Amino acid sequence: MSKKALFIIPPERFNEDELFKPKETLEQAGVTVTLASTKTGEIIGDYNGKATADLVFTDAVLADYDVVSVIGGSGTNDYLWNNADLQALLKQTHEQKKLLAGICAGSVAVAQTGLLSGRTATCYPVDVQKDQLQSHQAEYVAQHVVAHSDIITADGPDGAQDFGAALVKALQ
Repeated sequence: MSKKALFIIPPERFNEDELFKPKETLEQAGVTVTLASTKTGEIIGDYNGKATADLVFTDAVLADYDVVSVIGGSGTNDYLWNNADLQALLKQTHEQKKLLAGICAGSVAVAQTGLLSGRTATCYPVDVQKDQLQSHQAEYVAQHVVAHSDIITADGPDGAQDFGAALVKALQ
């Protein structure tokens, strides 16, 4: 499969399982995964795991990607929630009929665009995230993955493997 994915991670404190598990699943299916953040270079995760952001997400050319996904972690709340540049990119992704996805706190970043209004979605099962989904008119459901034809959300580390599989399936 010669598809390409853009994974957006916070500039610090991404969740390792939420990044590495779906990334590995996609790469095993032949999908090229590019990591982007608010800065380039080495980024340290919640548990001291390391990843390298190849580009600043505002420099991403959406035409180059088949899916854009926001990865969770404690840094996502601080750096990617209510980020106007990220919201604009996610809305453009949707307008260009590209697959849009979010896992854990990343699901909240997607909900903040309004694109999940009136739909079911999932996120990590803590009140701060569930409240964010509901305040953006998304209906929270307690399951690992909620896959619509154009937007996929996942709950967190426990659903990370299933999230990767849902992305691969949607890209086929």
